[in-house]
Amino acid sequence: MPQIKRYPNRKLYDTEAKHYVTLEQIAQMIREGVEVSVIDHESGDDLTSLTLSQIILEMEKRQSGFLPQSLMTNLIRTGGDTLEFLLRQVQGSLPAGAGMIEERLTQLVTAGKLSAEQAKSVALELQNEGKELTRLDENMASILHRLNIPTSRDIVELRDKLAQLTEQLNALAEEESGR
Repeated sequence: MPQIKRYPNRKLYDTEAKHYVTLEQIAQMIREGVEVSVIDHESGDDLTSLTLSQIILEMEKRQSGFLPQSLMTNLIRTGGDTLEFLLRQVQGSLPAGAGMIEERLTQLVTAGKLSAEQAKSVALELQNEGKELTRLDENMASILHRLNIPTSRDIVELRDKLAQLTEQLNALAEEESGR
C-alpha cells in the first residue's frame, strides 16, 4: 500500500514511488484499485479520509453535479451515516413515488390538462432518470468498495455465508453426538 506523506506546504509525497503526487494522481491510483494511505509528515496523523474528501470536492468542482445536491445535503445532515444509507433512503422512496406519478399523469390526461403524447414524454423522461439513478447506485457501490465500506449487498452475502456455515456446524455437531 503506497504511503503518501502530506507536508505543511500541502504537497503530497509518495514514499514508495519517491516523487510528489497530485490529488488527481491519487484519485487515479484509487480508480486502479490501489489502497492508499495519507499521513501528516509532522504528526503522523492519518489524513486519508480528509484527502479522499478533497478528491471528491475537486471532482465536484470540475464536473458540477458529480453528486446530487440533495445527497450532499443529506450527508451533512446525517453526519456519520454512510453514503449507502443515504442512497437506500433515496431509492426506497422511488417505487412508491413512481406509482403516484403514473397515477397523477393519468389524472392529468383524463382531465384534459395533458395530452397522451405529453404524458408519454414525461414517463420516458422519468424512466431515463431511473437509469441515471441506477448508474448512481453502481457508482456509489464502486466508491464504497474503494473506501472499504461494505455495501448492503456485501452484508447480505456475508449473512448468507454465515447461515450456511452455521447449518454445516449444526449438522457436524449432530453427527458427532449420534456417534
